[in-house]
Amino acid sequence: MARLPEYVQIKEVGARDGLQNEKKWISSADKVAWINMLSESGLSEIEYTSFVNPKMIPALSDAREVGKKIRRNPKVLYSALVPNMKGLEYALEAGIDGASVFMSASEMHNQKNINKTINETFPVLDEVVKEAKDTGKRVTGYISTVFDCPYEGRISPEQVLRVCEKLLESGVDDLSLGDTIGSAVPTQVEQLLEVLMKHYPKEKLILHFHDTRGMAIANIMTSMHYGINRFDSTVGGLGGCPYAPGAAGNVATNDVLYLLHGLGIETGINEKKIQDAGIYIQNKLGKILPSRSLAYFANAQ
Repeated sequence: MARLPEYVQIKEVGARDGLQNEKKWISSADKVAWINMLSESGLSEIEYTSFVNPKMIPALSDAREVGKKIRRNPKVLYSALVPNMKGLEYALEAGIDGASVFMSASEMHNQKNINKTINETFPVLDEVVKEAKDTGKRVTGYISTVFDCPYEGRISPEQVLRVCEKLLESGVDDLSLGDTIGSAVPTQVEQLLEVLMKHYPKEKLILHFHDTRGMAIANIMTSMHYGINRFDSTVGGLGGCPYAPGAAGNVATNDVLYLLHGLGIETGINEKKIQDAGIYIQNKLGKILPSRSLAYFANAQ
Protein backbone atom coordinates (compact mmCIF):
# COMPACT_ATOMS: atom_id res chain seq x y z
CA MET A 1 0.00 0.00 0.00
CA ALA A 2 1.13 3.52 -0.83
CA ARG A 3 1.08 6.52 1.48
CA LEU A 4 -1.90 8.82 1.17
CA PRO A 5 -1.60 11.15 -1.84
CA GLU A 6 -0.69 14.78 -1.30
CA TYR A 7 -3.25 15.91 -3.89
CA VAL A 8 -6.63 14.51 -4.92
CA GLN A 9 -8.63 15.54 -7.99
CA ILE A 10 -12.40 15.48 -7.70
CA LYS A 11 -14.59 15.41 -10.78
CA GLU A 12 -17.99 16.89 -9.97
CA VAL A 13 -20.67 14.83 -11.70
CA GLY A 14 -23.73 16.20 -9.90
CA ALA A 15 -25.16 18.08 -12.87
CA ARG A 16 -25.18 14.80 -14.82
CA ASP A 17 -25.15 11.74 -12.58
CA GLY A 18 -26.83 13.66 -9.80
CA LEU A 19 -29.75 15.19 -11.67
CA GLN A 20 -30.43 12.33 -14.09
CA ASN A 21 -32.48 10.41 -11.53
CA GLU A 22 -34.43 13.36 -10.11
CA LYS A 23 -38.15 13.46 -10.76
CA LYS A 24 -38.45 17.21 -10.21
CA TRP A 25 -37.56 19.24 -13.28
CA ILE A 26 -34.74 21.74 -12.78
CA SER A 27 -35.02 24.54 -15.34
CA SER A 28 -32.22 25.15 -17.80
CA ALA A 29 -31.60 28.56 -16.25
CA ASP A 30 -31.24 27.02 -12.79
CA LYS A 31 -28.91 24.30 -14.11
CA VAL A 32 -26.75 26.93 -15.79
CA ALA A 33 -26.65 29.08 -12.64
CA TRP A 34 -25.67 26.04 -10.55
CA ILE A 35 -22.94 24.93 -12.96
CA ASN A 36 -21.62 28.49 -12.99
CA MET A 37 -21.36 28.36 -9.19
CA LEU A 38 -19.45 25.09 -9.41
CA SER A 39 -17.16 26.57 -12.06
CA GLU A 40 -15.90 29.14 -9.54
CA SER A 41 -15.25 26.67 -6.71
CA GLY A 42 -11.83 25.44 -7.81
CA LEU A 43 -13.03 22.21 -9.43
CA SER A 44 -10.88 21.20 -12.38
CA GLU A 45 -13.55 19.09 -14.13
CA ILE A 46 -17.34 19.25 -14.22
CA GLU A 47 -19.40 16.66 -16.01
CA TYR A 48 -22.36 18.86 -16.71
CA THR A 49 -24.88 16.76 -18.65
CA SER A 50 -25.61 13.68 -20.74
CA PHE A 51 -26.34 13.59 -24.47
CA VAL A 52 -28.46 10.46 -24.33
CA ASN A 53 -31.91 10.17 -25.89
CA PRO A 54 -34.12 12.68 -24.00
CA LYS A 55 -36.82 10.00 -23.73
CA MET A 56 -34.43 7.87 -21.69
CA ILE A 57 -33.28 10.64 -19.32
CA PRO A 58 -35.93 13.42 -19.43
CA ALA A 59 -34.23 15.35 -16.62
CA LEU A 60 -31.35 16.17 -18.98
CA SER A 61 -33.33 16.78 -22.16
CA ASP A 62 -31.97 20.34 -22.30
CA ALA A 63 -28.33 19.21 -22.64
CA ARG A 64 -27.56 21.28 -25.73
CA GLU A 65 -29.14 24.44 -24.35
CA VAL A 66 -27.30 24.15 -21.04
CA GLY A 67 -23.99 23.46 -22.76
CA LYS A 68 -24.29 26.56 -24.87
CA LYS A 69 -25.24 28.86 -21.99
CA ILE A 70 -22.87 27.95 -19.15
CA ARG A 71 -20.16 30.48 -18.38
CA ARG A 72 -16.93 28.61 -19.02
CA ASN A 73 -13.99 28.98 -16.72
CA PRO A 74 -10.78 28.33 -18.71
CA LYS A 75 -9.39 26.41 -15.71
CA VAL A 76 -12.26 23.87 -15.85
CA LEU A 77 -12.67 20.93 -18.23
CA TYR A 78 -16.36 20.56 -19.14
CA SER A 79 -17.28 16.99 -20.01
CA ALA A 80 -20.48 15.13 -20.80
CA LEU A 81 -21.74 11.58 -21.16
CA VAL A 82 -22.13 10.45 -24.79
CA PRO A 83 -23.69 7.09 -25.71
CA ASN A 84 -23.24 7.01 -29.49
CA MET A 85 -22.28 9.03 -32.56
CA LYS A 86 -25.50 11.08 -32.55
CA GLY A 87 -24.90 11.99 -28.91
CA LEU A 88 -21.32 12.94 -29.71
CA GLU A 89 -22.48 15.13 -32.58
CA TYR A 90 -24.76 17.08 -30.24
CA ALA A 91 -22.08 17.21 -27.54
CA LEU A 92 -19.48 18.65 -29.91
CA GLU A 93 -22.01 21.21 -31.10
CA ALA A 94 -22.57 22.23 -27.48
CA GLY A 95 -18.84 22.64 -26.95
CA ILE A 96 -17.64 19.82 -24.69
CA ASP A 97 -13.98 19.58 -23.67
CA GLY A 98 -14.21 15.91 -22.76
CA ALA A 99 -16.43 12.95 -23.57
CA SER A 100 -17.40 10.09 -21.30
CA VAL A 101 -18.48 6.77 -22.81
CA PHE A 102 -20.10 4.12 -20.67
CA MET A 103 -20.88 0.44 -20.34
CA SER A 104 -21.13 -2.20 -17.62
CA ALA A 105 -18.96 -5.02 -16.39
CA SER A 106 -22.07 -7.19 -15.97
CA GLU A 107 -24.00 -8.47 -18.95
CA MET A 108 -27.51 -7.95 -17.57
CA HIS A 109 -26.91 -4.39 -16.36
CA ASN A 110 -25.36 -3.53 -19.72
CA GLN A 111 -28.46 -4.79 -21.52
CA LYS A 112 -30.80 -2.93 -19.16
CA ASN A 113 -28.78 0.28 -19.42
CA ILE A 114 -27.70 0.27 -23.08
CA ASN A 115 -29.98 -2.36 -24.63
CA LYS A 116 -26.95 -4.18 -26.03
CA THR A 117 -24.74 -7.05 -25.02
CA ILE A 118 -21.23 -6.23 -23.86
CA ASN A 119 -19.76 -7.50 -27.13
CA GLU A 120 -22.26 -5.44 -29.15
CA THR A 121 -21.31 -2.33 -27.17
CA PHE A 122 -17.58 -2.33 -27.92
CA PRO A 123 -17.78 -1.41 -31.64
CA VAL A 124 -20.28 1.39 -30.91
CA LEU A 125 -17.96 2.91 -28.32
CA ASP A 126 -14.88 2.36 -30.49
CA GLU A 127 -16.42 4.65 -33.11
CA VAL A 128 -17.34 7.31 -30.55
CA VAL A 129 -13.91 7.24 -28.91
CA LYS A 130 -12.10 7.53 -32.24
CA GLU A 131 -14.18 10.49 -33.37
CA ALA A 132 -13.87 12.26 -30.03
CA LYS A 133 -10.09 11.76 -29.99
CA ASP A 134 -9.83 12.94 -33.62
CA THR A 135 -11.49 16.20 -32.56
CA GLY A 136 -9.00 16.63 -29.71
CA LYS A 137 -11.28 15.69 -26.82
CA ARG A 138 -10.26 13.81 -23.71
CA VAL A 139 -12.22 10.58 -23.29
CA THR A 140 -13.09 8.73 -20.09
CA GLY A 141 -14.51 5.22 -20.12
CA TYR A 142 -17.09 4.60 -17.40
CA ILE A 143 -17.53 1.01 -16.29
CA SER A 144 -20.61 0.38 -14.13
CA THR A 145 -21.19 -2.48 -11.68
CA VAL A 146 -17.51 -3.23 -11.13
CA PHE A 147 -18.16 -4.77 -7.69
CA ASP A 148 -21.77 -5.96 -7.63
CA CYS A 149 -24.69 -6.02 -10.08
CA PRO A 150 -28.35 -5.70 -9.04
CA TYR A 151 -29.20 -8.55 -11.41
CA GLU A 152 -26.14 -10.84 -11.33
CA GLY A 153 -24.66 -10.32 -7.88
CA ARG A 154 -20.88 -10.29 -7.30
CA ILE A 155 -18.73 -9.31 -10.30
CA SER A 156 -15.23 -10.76 -10.50
CA PRO A 157 -12.20 -8.51 -11.03
CA GLU A 158 -11.45 -10.56 -14.16
CA GLN A 159 -14.78 -9.48 -15.69
CA VAL A 160 -13.84 -5.86 -15.04
CA LEU A 161 -10.35 -6.37 -16.42
CA ARG A 162 -11.76 -7.65 -19.72
CA VAL A 163 -13.84 -4.49 -20.19
CA CYS A 164 -10.92 -2.28 -19.13
CA GLU A 165 -8.68 -3.89 -21.73
CA LYS A 166 -11.17 -3.32 -24.54
CA LEU A 167 -11.83 0.31 -23.62
CA LEU A 168 -8.15 1.16 -23.33
CA GLU A 169 -7.52 -0.53 -26.68
CA SER A 170 -10.20 1.76 -28.17
CA GLY A 171 -8.19 4.80 -27.02
CA VAL A 172 -9.86 6.09 -23.85
CA ASP A 173 -7.54 8.19 -21.69
CA ASP A 174 -8.71 6.85 -18.36
CA LEU A 175 -11.23 4.54 -16.69
CA SER A 176 -13.86 5.43 -14.09
CA LEU A 177 -14.79 2.35 -12.05
CA GLY A 178 -18.32 2.54 -10.69
CA ASP A 179 -19.77 1.03 -7.53
CA THR A 180 -23.16 1.51 -9.13
CA ILE A 181 -25.34 0.10 -6.37
CA GLY A 182 -23.16 1.34 -3.52
CA SER A 183 -22.63 -2.10 -2.01
CA ALA A 184 -18.83 -2.49 -2.07
CA VAL A 185 -16.75 -2.81 1.08
CA PRO A 186 -13.02 -2.04 1.36
CA THR A 187 -11.90 -5.64 0.81
CA GLN A 188 -13.64 -5.65 -2.58
CA VAL A 189 -11.87 -2.41 -3.48
CA GLU A 190 -8.54 -3.97 -2.50
CA GLN A 191 -9.22 -7.10 -4.56
CA LEU A 192 -10.14 -5.13 -7.67
CA LEU A 193 -7.22 -2.71 -7.43
CA GLU A 194 -4.76 -5.57 -6.78
CA VAL A 195 -5.78 -7.07 -10.12
CA LEU A 196 -6.06 -3.89 -12.20
CA MET A 197 -2.86 -2.28 -10.95
CA LYS A 198 -0.85 -5.27 -12.16
CA HIS A 199 -1.86 -4.19 -15.67
CA TYR A 200 -2.36 -0.42 -15.57
CA PRO A 201 -0.77 2.54 -13.79
CA LYS A 202 -2.87 4.10 -11.04
CA GLU A 203 -3.00 7.32 -13.05
CA LYS A 204 -5.41 5.59 -15.47
CA LEU A 205 -7.95 4.83 -12.74
CA ILE A 206 -10.76 6.91 -11.26
CA LEU A 207 -13.10 5.56 -8.58
CA HIS A 208 -16.81 6.34 -8.61
CA PHE A 209 -18.57 5.34 -5.39
CA HIS A 210 -22.23 5.45 -4.48
CA ASP A 211 -23.12 5.59 -0.80
CA THR A 212 -26.13 3.27 -0.50
CA ARG A 213 -24.68 1.35 2.45
CA GLY A 214 -22.62 4.21 3.89
CA MET A 215 -19.32 2.68 2.73
CA ALA A 216 -18.18 5.27 0.19
CA ILE A 217 -15.82 7.22 2.46
CA ALA A 218 -14.24 3.98 3.75
CA ASN A 219 -13.79 2.85 0.15
CA ILE A 220 -12.18 6.16 -0.81
CA MET A 221 -9.73 5.80 2.06
CA THR A 222 -8.87 2.29 0.88
CA SER A 223 -8.39 3.52 -2.69
CA MET A 224 -6.07 6.32 -1.57
CA HIS A 225 -3.90 3.80 0.29
CA TYR A 226 -3.38 2.20 -3.13
CA GLY A 227 -2.29 5.55 -4.54
CA ILE A 228 -5.56 6.43 -6.29
CA ASN A 229 -6.05 10.18 -6.27
CA ARG A 230 -9.00 10.74 -8.61
CA PHE A 231 -12.62 10.38 -7.60
CA ASP A 232 -16.07 11.24 -8.94
CA SER A 233 -18.61 12.75 -6.57
CA THR A 234 -21.77 14.87 -6.50
CA VAL A 235 -22.62 17.96 -4.50
CA GLY A 236 -24.94 17.04 -1.66
CA GLY A 237 -24.82 13.34 -2.52
CA LEU A 238 -27.23 13.68 -5.44
CA GLY A 239 -27.79 10.78 -7.73
CA GLY A 240 -28.66 7.17 -8.29
CA CYS A 241 -28.78 4.98 -11.38
CA PRO A 242 -32.12 4.67 -13.24
CA TYR A 243 -31.16 1.10 -14.15
CA ALA A 244 -29.96 -0.03 -10.72
CA PRO A 245 -32.99 -0.41 -8.44
CA GLY A 246 -32.34 0.77 -4.89
CA ALA A 247 -29.09 2.58 -5.65
CA ALA A 248 -28.67 5.71 -3.57
CA GLY A 249 -26.78 8.83 -4.53
CA ASN A 250 -23.10 9.26 -5.20
CA VAL A 251 -20.71 10.00 -2.41
CA ALA A 252 -21.14 13.69 -1.56
CA THR A 253 -18.46 16.10 -2.74
CA ASN A 254 -19.04 18.02 0.51
CA ASP A 255 -18.20 14.97 2.64
CA VAL A 256 -15.20 13.98 0.53
CA LEU A 257 -13.77 17.47 0.87
CA TYR A 258 -14.25 17.39 4.64
CA LEU A 259 -12.29 14.13 4.73
CA LEU A 260 -9.51 15.23 2.40
CA HIS A 261 -8.97 18.65 3.91
CA GLY A 262 -9.08 17.15 7.40
CA LEU A 263 -6.28 14.80 6.33
CA GLY A 264 -4.26 17.71 4.97
CA ILE A 265 -4.69 16.58 1.36
CA GLU A 266 -4.80 19.37 -1.23
CA THR A 267 -7.72 19.59 -3.69
CA GLY A 268 -7.65 23.19 -4.92
CA ILE A 269 -11.37 23.40 -4.11
CA ASN A 270 -13.04 26.01 -1.93
CA GLU A 271 -15.15 24.00 0.51
CA LYS A 272 -17.51 26.87 1.36
CA LYS A 273 -18.33 27.43 -2.31
CA ILE A 274 -19.25 23.76 -2.64
CA GLN A 275 -21.46 24.04 0.43
CA ASP A 276 -23.15 27.12 -1.06
CA ALA A 277 -23.74 25.19 -4.29
CA GLY A 278 -25.22 22.38 -2.23
CA ILE A 279 -27.66 24.73 -0.52
CA TYR A 280 -28.63 26.18 -3.91
CA ILE A 281 -29.51 22.87 -5.56
CA GLN A 282 -31.11 21.54 -2.38
CA ASN A 283 -33.47 24.51 -2.39
CA LYS A 284 -34.25 24.08 -6.09
CA LEU A 285 -35.08 20.40 -5.57
CA GLY A 286 -37.10 21.16 -2.47
CA LYS A 287 -35.66 18.31 -0.44
CA ILE A 288 -32.87 17.61 2.03
CA LEU A 289 -29.84 16.02 0.39
CA PRO A 290 -27.96 13.21 2.19
CA SER A 291 -24.58 14.90 2.69
CA ARG A 292 -23.72 15.03 6.39
CA SER A 293 -21.32 17.91 5.88
CA LEU A 294 -23.93 19.90 3.97
CA ALA A 295 -26.50 19.33 6.73
CA TYR A 296 -24.06 20.61 9.34
CA PHE A 297 -23.22 23.65 7.22
CA ALA A 298 -26.89 24.45 6.60
CA ASN A 299 -27.77 24.18 10.29
CA ALA A 300 -24.83 26.38 11.27
CA GLN A 301 -25.92 29.25 9.05
